[in-house]
Amino acid sequence: MTIAGVPDSDERIPALPRETRPRVLLVDDEAINRTTLQTLLGPGYETAEAADGLAALEVCRRFQPDLVLLDVEMPGLSGYEVCRLLKADPDTRNVPVVFVTGHATEEDEERGLGVGAIDFLGKSTSAAIVRVRVQNHVALKRQRDSLEVLSLRDALTNVGNRRAYDEVLKREYRRAARAHRSLGLLLIDVDFFKAFNDTQGHLAGDGCLRRIGQVIAENARRAGDFAARCGGEEFAIIASDTEIAGLTFIAERTLWAVRDLAIPHGASRVAKVVTISIGGAVTVPVAGIPAERLVAEADARLYRAKDGGRARAIVESISLE
Repeated sequence: MTIAGVPDSDERIPALPRETRPRVLLVDDEAINRTTLQTLLGPGYETAEAADGLAALEVCRRFQPDLVLLDVEMPGLSGYEVCRLLKADPDTRNVPVVFVTGHATEEDEERGLGVGAIDFLGKSTSAAIVRVRVQNHVALKRQRDSLEVLSLRDALTNVGNRRAYDEVLKREYRRAARAHRSLGLLLIDVDFFKAFNDTQGHLAGDGCLRRIGQVIAENARRAGDFAARCGGEEFAIIASDTEIAGLTFIAERTLWAVRDLAIPHGASRVAKVVTISIGGAVTVPVAGIPAERLVAEADARLYRAKDGGRARAIVESISLE
């Protein structure tokens, strides 16, 4: 690969903390080409590599890059087919793809853009141009990600909103099904919240939900946990790679943390303070069985918790088959 003017180390982007560096996936069947691109990008980027199309699909799902630099001509799956498959997968469709090729004819570019790529780079393109284009594409991706985060945040409680809950649940369900790993779901309802609003007013109700949302977020503290407000006084915690003991622990800890807030609730029929009811289910998802089955199982246990007196958690391990 002949990238003109690959920079010396003192000209590269300075190294950043690993967790803040842009992630770039380099896909090429020639190791020398991957090494050339890695050298060009320098320590300002965290890179991963794949030598063929099938590996690229797997690494992209796991690595979740900000950008993919993809060779067009590879044995097995071509770059065009890899790009098409990345764009068809909900887990990777938002990752921008730039083709790096030695044959950038107008027909090649039209075909590449048609399968979802955002740019074409010739293998003879100067290092300066490659670097600037990568920087620009990564910056645009991160801006889109920031806007996406804002659109997925509940404005009142600052946890995920209903759209975020739906998207994360479906994504984690698919991942767990592929890996044959467990997935837990807790559905949470604030007990007698309508009575709280009726007696103390909506302003106090909003403050109550904010504090409960904060507690729920604090108890969804593992890397694989996600807290969301599903609507009104309803919350959820999605817990990836969690067994029954772990999910039960999260539920009980959240139950008592909300009670320990000691928010007065004179209209409650179960306590003098605000309480919550929780229903949960943990399972190993099965491909072909929708995530809604897990939701229905968790909801059935929430109903039992409320029917059994509220201010309690019922969490069980289930089989979807």
